Amino acid sequence: MARNVLVVGAGIVGASLAWHLARAGCHVTVAGVQGGVATPCTFAWINASWGNPEFYFHFRRRSMAGWRRLEAALSDLGVDWCGGMLWDLPDDRLSAYAEQHAGWGYGIRMIDRAEAQRLEPGLLSPPERAVHVAEEGAVEAVDAAHVLLNGAQAAGASFMPDTRITRLVMQGGRVTGAETGTGALIDADEVVLAAGTGTPDLLATAGLRLAMTAPPGLIAHSTIAGRRLLNGMIFAPDVHVRQTREGRLIVGADFTGADPGEDPAETARGLLRAVRRYVAGSEALDLAFHTIGYRPTPADGLPAIGRMPGIEGLYVTVMHSGVTLAPLVGELAAEEIVTGRRDPDLGPFDPGRPALAKEPSD
Repeated sequence: MARNVLVVGAGIVGASLAWHLARAGCHVTVAGVQGGVATPCTFAWINASWGNPEFYFHFRRRSMAGWRRLEAALSDLGVDWCGGMLWDLPDDRLSAYAEQHAGWGYGIRMIDRAEAQRLEPGLLSPPERAVHVAEEGAVEAVDAAHVLLNGAQAAGASFMPDTRITRLVMQGGRVTGAETGTGALIDADEVVLAAGTGTPDLLATAGLRLAMTAPPGLIAHSTIAGRRLLNGMIFAPDVHVRQTREGRLIVGADFTGADPGEDPAETARGLLRAVRRYVAGSEALDLAFHTIGYRPTPADGLPAIGRMPGIEGLYVTVMHSGVTLAPLVGELAAEEIVTGRRDPDLGPFDPGRPALAKEPSD
């Protein structure tokens, strides 16, 4: 018998979950804001870049391949495999990053100033040395979430837009559904949380805890350029920049954004001023708007994917790097929910692990 699954959240992760579950034969209901809350505020870099342990690198790279599979199924997904050029590290760490990740199988290489200028003719002052990863990409995350959600609906899923889930409904140690902000009850064999920063409050309604933080990140969005200013993404020491499909530059102090500060609009203008030192033609662009996103980050920095201990009918998916990980999380969660088989690569991401059982400050 097909399972009735409620997905809470309609951002990039929730949309991927809905698409994979519907394709696996589940009766899927999605509740949330179309496009999500965090998803519109992300830099949307698809990568397995520096700073992560090897097992997490391989998980992220596996999800990069998942984006390729989604593209084959959904031709209008719109991933731009534009590559990334990074010199936002001291020289010794840059070399160590390139050597380590090349050894792990990443398509990374060191480049000199001449190669940097060839790859990005619009750079005003190319770095002496940088790393370049041609296999990295970016996606307009809200658009991709819409495509996935539309695909899920075409496969039979139902969508309840702008529906706020306020609590989990329990019966005999099992989650049997959820209650909306209007008091309506939604019955489900399985509730899947893709609610980002709202996850801890929903878990608390079932007496559960998942320790996480939600640091803010500001992204500046420029007015639209009339031409391509960048071929790919650049990760310079004080700004990370990419150009969207419609021609805007989006900029953060790093890919997670910037500290909004006391005057977020001025912080955003400062980011655009910094870009003018790097990208020819950017001096003609003004600030169009800025976003401030709150990044859902489990306390130890790793994703939380799976069932909470001691309770049935509830599946948790919470992570920063939601854009990179969305395809693989949707695929593996659907497999576990439908077949009961848990992929071995999910082992380190058990939401019941001790590090997530206490507050980050404990």
